[in-house]
Amino acid sequence: MVIAIILPQFLLSYPVFKDFETIPARPCQLHSFQNHIWLQWAVLVSPFFFWGTAMVAMKEVLPKTGPFFVAAFRLIPAGLLLVAFAKSKGRPSPSGLTAWLSIAVFALVDATCFQGFLAQGLQRTSAGLGSVIIDSQPLTVAVLAALLFDESIGLVGAAGLVLGVIGLLLLEVPALALDESNFSLWGSGEWWMFLAAQSMAVGTVLVRWVSKYSDPIMATGWHMVIGGLPLVGISILNYDPVFSGSFKELSASDLLALFYTSVFGSAISYGVYFYSATKGSLTKLSSLTFLTPMFASIFGFLYLGETFSPLQLVGAIVTIVAIYMVNFRDSLQ
Repeated sequence: MVIAIILPQFLLSYPVFKDFETIPARPCQLHSFQNHIWLQWAVLVSPFFFWGTAMVAMKEVLPKTGPFFVAAFRLIPAGLLLVAFAKSKGRPSPSGLTAWLSIAVFALVDATCFQGFLAQGLQRTSAGLGSVIIDSQPLTVAVLAALLFDESIGLVGAAGLVLGVIGLLLLEVPALALDESNFSLWGSGEWWMFLAAQSMAVGTVLVRWVSKYSDPIMATGWHMVIGGLPLVGISILNYDPVFSGSFKELSASDLLALFYTSVFGSAISYGVYFYSATKGSLTKLSSLTFLTPMFASIFGFLYLGETFSPLQLVGAIVTIVAIYMVNFRDSLQ
């Protein structure tokens, strides 16, 4: 009941809902208004739902296919779908050496490295915990933006960065305590997820450069395709199980998980996210990133039996608060 009262007011703060600031008085109009609000809410939240649940789908199929194959499969079909969509909308294709070079660099960092590190990390940690670590990337983006674009971090932002480091350390401590004698940095799923977060952060900063020379939707699609190709090669050299005969053993649910990860976890989620960003406040939209680890944790628990330790739960909450402080540092000053 509380959610039903508060949620419409929250949604009306988005420009996309400005046409509905005056709630109809008639019951039939009120019912139509409520249905429209919930539909818009579902569209707004859907990318974060897809990203969080895709983490669970990836983790479930990783042992049968191999990490690099899953990473490549998530990128290439989704990239081709985005390119086809952009072409159907008449968006210009990249042209010139500078445009393709910028996309190639973007692809190496934000696609090859990010998805490769993500897949490696998922083998060694839970989907929920990994999602929290990856979604800490706004902390790094804030630092890079301050260094490269002279954006002010401010006192609240600086406090958020410190709090974020503390939160990430709390997420890592339980893994160190459980396997102190045999701990290996490169064997730590949390470390691979941290590298994935840094790759995503650098990729976020690179978008400004890439968008100077290419249409952003086209660039996003092509960077997925180009970034996925090295992962195919690594998958073959790594003798991922899918190339050792296990592909024939994949069940219908495994194939569905791969399809879901690529189409919904990449192509549709990015498309809806860009659509929502053009209709409302990007800052408020980015504030919903906390939903990704929430969905990953819920479905990781339901389908994979994953849980957080008490200390990791504290670390996750601290990290999410830190992300909020960094994202909204101007309004909190």
